[in-house]
Amino acid sequence: MHPMVKPALRRGWRDLNTVQFGTAPAHAMVLGPVDTATGSFLELLDGTRGLPLLREEGRRMGLPEGHVDGLVERLAGAGLLDDATGGGPGADALRAKAAVLDRLRPDLASLSVVTSAPGDGVRRLAARRSLRVQVRGAGRVGAQLASALAGAGVGRVDVVDVGRVGPEDVAPGGLPAEAVGERREEAARRAVRRAAPDRPPREHGPRSPFDDAAPGLSLVVVAPRDGLAAHAPDPLTAEPLVASGTPHLYAGVVEGTGVVGPLVLPGDSACAGCLDRGRADRDPAWTRMLAQWRSGRPRRGQACDLTLATAVAGLAAGHALAFLDGLSPSSTGARWEASVPGFDWHARPVWAHPACPCGAAERTRREQTSEDDERHETMTGHRPSPRRARRAHSARLSGTWRAHV
Repeated sequence: MHPMVKPALRRGWRDLNTVQFGTAPAHAMVLGPVDTATGSFLELLDGTRGLPLLREEGRRMGLPEGHVDGLVERLAGAGLLDDATGGGPGADALRAKAAVLDRLRPDLASLSVVTSAPGDGVRRLAARRSLRVQVRGAGRVGAQLASALAGAGVGRVDVVDVGRVGPEDVAPGGLPAEAVGERREEAARRAVRRAAPDRPPREHGPRSPFDDAAPGLSLVVVAPRDGLAAHAPDPLTAEPLVASGTPHLYAGVVEGTGVVGPLVLPGDSACAGCLDRGRADRDPAWTRMLAQWRSGRPRRGQACDLTLATAVAGLAAGHALAFLDGLSPSSTGARWEASVPGFDWHARPVWAHPACPCGAAERTRREQTSEDDERHETMTGHRPSPRRARRAHSARLSGTWRAHV
C-alpha cells in the first residue's frame, strides 16, 4: 500500500490543532486534534512511499512508535486516504495506459471523493472499461449522453437510431454540423469514438445492437428524439427489456420539459407499465389522450431547448454512471423533471403498480411485510399471525394508494 491523502480534497487548518479536508459540505471532513509534527507528516502521504518508508520517515521526525500506522488507519477509517497502487489488476492495467489515465484523472479524483476505502475509486473507474451500454436515440439528448458516457470511461457505448442527421440534431458535445445528411447511427458512433479516451475492447463473435439480452449489456438508456416516448414510454416497447432483466433508464425533452428517469431495475423497481397504469388511475382521460398524441402526424418542430437537452443528457449520464458504479441513483423508482425557463429540477415518485406484470409491486409488498414482521417481533417478542400480517399490509397499501392517486 502507498497511502495518499485524497488530492481532490483541499486542505486547510481551522486552528492550530484542527485540519479540514474538503470545501463542499457534501464531502468535507474535520480531523483533530492534530499536533504540529503530525501535520507536517501529512505532507508525506502523497502516494510515493510505502508503509515501511513512511515508518522510517516518522522515526526521523520524532513521532512515537506505532504513530504512523495509527494515523494511516485513522485517515483510512475516515475515508480520507487513497492507495496509489491499489484497485487490483484492472486498475494496474489502466495505470499502464498513461495517456488514457491522464484523460480520466478528473473522473478518478471525483470517484475518490465519493468512495471510502483506499483504492476503490480507481477500481470503479477501471471496471467501467469492461461495461457495455446501449443508447437508443441519436438526437440532441442521446448523442450528447452517449459521448459523455464514453468520455467518462465506459468501455463500449452502442448507439441505435434510424434515418439521417438533420440540422435539428446538431449540438455541441453531440453530433457536429458536418454530420448533417449522414446516417444517425454512424454519425453518433463516430462522436462516441472521438469522446472515448481509449478504444473499446474487442468482441468475439457476431452481435446485434438490437439484442436486448446480449451478454454483457449493462444498461440501456432510452433517449428518443421524440421526447413523448421518454415522457410517456410505451410499455410494449419496454417488454423485451423487462423480460430479459435488462436495467434501463429513460431521458428526453418534450415541449420544453426535460425528464430523467425512471431507472428501471426489472422486478425490483417501477417500470413503464407501472408508470402508465399509475397515470391512468389518476387521470381517466390519460389513455384517450395518449392514443391521440401517439397517432398524430410527426411534428415538424420539436420543442427541445439546447441547454435543456444538454442538462438532461448530463444528468442522465450521471445517473447511469452511478448505477454502473454499483450505487443506487435517485432516479430509481422516480423521475426528475425540469422546464424552461426556470430549470427547477424536482423529483416525482414512480410507484410499482400492483396490476403490472413486472413483479415490482409484489417484491415491494414482500419487503414491507417482512419489515412489519420484524418490527412487530421486536416490540412484542412474537411473530405476527398470517391473518394479522395480511390485515396490516392491506391497511398500509390502501393508505399509500390514497396518498398518491
